[in-house]
Amino acid sequence: MFKDDGHGSTIEGLKDVEELKAVYYNKIKAERLKATVAPPLSQPPSSTLYPTSAPPAPSSHAIISPPPSPPKSATPPGIKSLSSFIDVPKTLQLPKREIEYIWRLRHVSDPRSLCAVIPDETYTRIEATARRHPQFILPLPREDKGGEIHFLQWTFPTPTTATVLFTHLAEFKLRGEYAQPHTTVTHHLDLREDKGLVLLQGHVIEGRGISVEEGRWLLMCLQKFYGGEGQKVERRRLLESFSKGDPNFKVEELLDETGRIS
Repeated sequence: MFKDDGHGSTIEGLKDVEELKAVYYNKIKAERLKATVAPPLSQPPSSTLYPTSAPPAPSSHAIISPPPSPPKSATPPGIKSLSSFIDVPKTLQLPKREIEYIWRLRHVSDPRSLCAVIPDETYTRIEATARRHPQFILPLPREDKGGEIHFLQWTFPTPTTATVLFTHLAEFKLRGEYAQPHTTVTHHLDLREDKGLVLLQGHVIEGRGISVEEGRWLLMCLQKFYGGEGQKVERRRLLESFSKGDPNFKVEELLDETGRIS
């Protein structure tokens, strides 16, 4: 059973993990193509790959087992290629420092954007973990209101893109298959081989209950769980337990671990 997450987000009417898995996967499949594209402009990130400020942790219980990863395909409708943002052939001729500058400048005008330039070594760890654990949950503290649990899903729609959708778990309870992601992230891999860089762009969608800072916090947590150098044993254990649908998975332990992220 799914217990309350601090906002009454018990998912009623679903008997077990497998039933929730099936229903939620249908929603993800339907929403994936239209939700994974961030707008073409965004603000520069902080000097680190992801923001480092960590709010206090809430408490809750939730378990979801992942469906099979969707198959790769040609570029689907709704997925923007890197060439829709920059001139890729010309960019390949530039040094890494200039590429990073241009990428951040390209996104500077949108205050709801997420942006980063990720070294290939870091992204390699992230992708390897994401393919083993394509779904996970992360907590988002809410001051004086308890906490919210957010569901994330990785997809690999093309050989040069990897996307992540973040959705309120409570939103799924209220709207089922019509629930909408509040934050979308795309990793562009076009420069990975030649330049050793992966360009990240994302967007926190206005009016869906998440601030840009909260979106950055979730993204930072994702990076720490999926790509932290010398990944901590406890984080790896939580990912593996969640992916297996372990009934002993405890969100309190997840909250404790996210509370250590800085």
